[in-house]
Amino acid sequence: MNEQKLPKRIFALLFSASIVVAIGNTGLLSVLPAIGRQIGIPDPMVAAIFSLSALLWAVGSPFWARQSDIWGRKPMILLGLGGFTLSMTLCGLVVTAGLHHWAPVMAIFVMFLLARAIFGMIGSASNPAIQAYVAERTGRGERTQAMAGLASAFGLGTIVGPALAPLFVLPIVTLAGPLYGFALLAFIALLAVLKYLPNDEPKPVAKREKKPFSLFARSGEAPLWRDPRLLPFLIFGFMAALCQTVQTQTLGFMIIDKLHVSPLQAQGFTAVAMMAGAAAGLLAQWSLIRMFNMSPRDLMRWGVALACGANLVTAFAPTYSVVVIAFAVASLGYGFLRPGFTAGASLSVHMHEQARAAGAIGAINGLNVIFAPFFVWLYEAVHPAPFLLNAVILGGLLAYALKNAVLREAGSKAPPEDEATLAMLERSDEGGV
Repeated sequence: MNEQKLPKRIFALLFSASIVVAIGNTGLLSVLPAIGRQIGIPDPMVAAIFSLSALLWAVGSPFWARQSDIWGRKPMILLGLGGFTLSMTLCGLVVTAGLHHWAPVMAIFVMFLLARAIFGMIGSASNPAIQAYVAERTGRGERTQAMAGLASAFGLGTIVGPALAPLFVLPIVTLAGPLYGFALLAFIALLAVLKYLPNDEPKPVAKREKKPFSLFARSGEAPLWRDPRLLPFLIFGFMAALCQTVQTQTLGFMIIDKLHVSPLQAQGFTAVAMMAGAAAGLLAQWSLIRMFNMSPRDLMRWGVALACGANLVTAFAPTYSVVVIAFAVASLGYGFLRPGFTAGASLSVHMHEQARAAGAIGAINGLNVIFAPFFVWLYEAVHPAPFLLNAVILGGLLAYALKNAVLREAGSKAPPEDEATLAMLERSDEGGV
């Protein structure tokens, strides 16, 4: 077996490309409520800007993974970074136009929606290509560590993005500044990949699969959504990811309303809250899971219990400080449950089925975002409502995790030949869009 080593400088380059995208996405998420309120875009429509992009990401990722087989990994990495740069630049221009009232609010919304959609359509090309580039240049023993390290870029980005966003809110560009700043970072990463990443050869046509990736079925296989080994994890994961999306998307609006300040003044407070949540999630994934040697079953149960309690507190939080603490506790819970259902799904199938299982988990992590506008509208109508609904859903998931036979045995019946390779999956998070 080929046990080649991936040079550290190449891994660092790919890690940097991944973290730049994560920084931009979470940074935009932290500033988006303030942008919407400042321009006058209704809150549910602000959430829809992310929803369309996430839907396109979920659909586009398998397509771009296929194209990276045909054209090579490096071209797709460059395409993805280019799409991200273009999307962020256009979003910045649209926000600038909105802040100066150069166009009607609805026109600004449509342009913002389309500019962000470019990331979902084209920016999704980089992630599968980066993972494939690393996988093809690492031996079996090194690969799990390399993939876990690559996945940590998302976690770091969730802290760095909200921290950087307020620094780019400068006098002339104001709230559009972070978008221009993230576009510049992505362009620098693109130039670095173009110059320093070695070229790779695409697969010969004869060796490529003739059928594209499908979440539903392949020849001789049962549809994935009816596979009794995976279906409970997909149901659990979709609902849990939806609750996390709801809490994250409403956070900025809630902070503006709690503090009774302008959207621009609230930006720093939102960044602090998001960084606290990201730090709590990383504490779970990088420390507590290993410290207590938690199984997928334990992760799912503890995760939904913590998140459920935190949502109840959030619903009636009297002050900003309580909101931040509750968000951090909820993020700790999500930091448990995400790797819980991800690892549980992976450990429930054999090695040759890993691609389909991973694709399904990736899809539910993206598709849940399309429901976010409804919950933001619900927040507008009755502020505590989305968090109370979250608590009900998470309470139901706890009961489901305790009662369902597949979830009760999560991780306890891994195929023997797969255990060593999949062990690291319990400590990694697939992440969301």
